[in-house]
Amino acid sequence: MTMQSSKPQDGKNKDSKSSHSDLPALNVSDAFPQATPASIFPPCTSDYYHFADLLTPEEQALRLRVRACVEKEVAPIMTKYWEKAEFPFEIVPKLGALNIAGGTIKGYGCPGLSVTANALATAEIARVDASCSTFILVHSSLAMLTISLCGSESQKQKYLPSLAKLDTIACWGLTEPDYGSDASGLKTTATKVEGGWVIEGQKRWIGNSTFADILVIFAKNNNTNQINGFIVKKNAPGLQATKIENKIGLRMVQNGDILLQKVFVPDEDRLPGVNSFQDTSKVLAVSRVMVAWQPIGITMGVYDMCHRYLLERKQFGAPLAAFQINQQKLVQMLANIQAMFLIGWRLCKLYESGKMTPGQASLGKSWITLRARETVALGRELLGGNGIISDFLVAKAFGDLEPIYTYEGTYDINTLVTGREITGIASFKPVIKKPQMSRL
Repeated sequence: MTMQSSKPQDGKNKDSKSSHSDLPALNVSDAFPQATPASIFPPCTSDYYHFADLLTPEEQALRLRVRACVEKEVAPIMTKYWEKAEFPFEIVPKLGALNIAGGTIKGYGCPGLSVTANALATAEIARVDASCSTFILVHSSLAMLTISLCGSESQKQKYLPSLAKLDTIACWGLTEPDYGSDASGLKTTATKVEGGWVIEGQKRWIGNSTFADILVIFAKNNNTNQINGFIVKKNAPGLQATKIENKIGLRMVQNGDILLQKVFVPDEDRLPGVNSFQDTSKVLAVSRVMVAWQPIGITMGVYDMCHRYLLERKQFGAPLAAFQINQQKLVQMLANIQAMFLIGWRLCKLYESGKMTPGQASLGKSWITLRARETVALGRELLGGNGIISDFLVAKAFGDLEPIYTYEGTYDINTLVTGREITGIASFKPVIKKPQMSRL
């Protein structure tokens, strides 16, 4: 038996193999022409119970304006940036032109939206891309709102106008490596010195932090042992922000680790309205409602994508929409969205009337994110193999929901907030009894 040489002759086999591996991937529309990718975003088909009738003309107009912008500007580029885990700075001027940054803040160049309108804008951005929605939420409903509620008049005039235009970007630093759910125990310290404060400590998971112009930082006052708030400039000596790598969700959001090594903050940049951890609750009450609307928006987009896909994609000689089990899953998704929207809308109305409690906000956030996970999982099933690639939105949304399920209070912590409110018993910290010494 003659053995053929396995060595490439004249380099032909080697060149052939190399030429195949170097070829760029086919455009998804060419590789899979039977269904339209998310870069051409589907029309909104999820408002089955006509919730638009509950909105004011101003709220509906804002909703449609935001929808048109993100479908045109964000949808075509989101997969590329999500895969690279980079932020699309090119869309910042487009989002700034929407005049939604600052949300409910009145004056200082801010739009003064109703809570409902702000929530709708959050959902519409999340419907197309959750990362862009998180970028705005951190900047607007956390950092800007903290300055508005807890800042001095001079601080508001100095910082809010440029933040409202997205000419400058902000982040919000509360979470630390050792203190996530138990954020009130944070270790970062603020020491009073002549003319200002020296901040020392570390923050983690801080969205926008790697490129933010100003950082709202919370630290424990060494004199009072209470939480204070500070505005830190991005070029402050001793400040370092580095990107957290290898995330599976919200990949475009630039979450960072922040190191504060004897960072000096002048007295004029201490937020006078933050004197205890309870003062952060004023901000978190609003932001938790906004976060609840992110999964509403995400599931709307996933439903819209699945609805179109099932009508376009054919198997066994019929569109996937013609099969009973697919219709059942699609209807279950639709029903979840109707319930999620109604709870989110009611939360907004409770807040606007001054009746919303922390437990109600926590129940809304926890329950909506739970139902959203179920809804997106159904969408993942409906898209089959295309449900695991980001070109068809669902896989991306599947990953993006996981951090949202966790931040602004995990599902479990939020249920305990509600549980404390309805029973009067706090169960956050287990009672640990010291073992008694046995008597001989």
